[in-house]
Amino acid sequence: MGSFKLGGMTLGSLFKKPETLLYPAEQKSAPAGLKGHIENDASLCILCGICAKACPADAIVVEKKERTWAIDPFRCVQCSSCVRACPKACLHMLPTYTPIATAQSCTVVEVPDPKA
Repeated sequence: MGSFKLGGMTLGSLFKKPETLLYPAEQKSAPAGLKGHIENDASLCILCGICAKACPADAIVVEKKERTWAIDPFRCVQCSSCVRACPKACLHMLPTYTPIATAQSCTVVEVPDPKA
């Protein structure tokens, strides 16, 4: 009985559009409500570190002396708690897929000094 069902599915799939894509040449469109990846507007950031404290995965590192803000996209769970916690609203969740990476690396943003 199960083989008839499997045969029907196989024959039916011969006449339908394929379910898979030739990634990365073809990409699916982003669905509504997708939480993609974090983007930091460095001109608004004050390096307060509240986003790093709010991150449950410890993906954000704020270095005040070096004036850098870094996120590890492989640790980020796209919960957007850092976006909600930011007092200056400099963090945004972009509704796109995370870019392809061949090696694990952190995204480092250098924050300009407002006094300079």
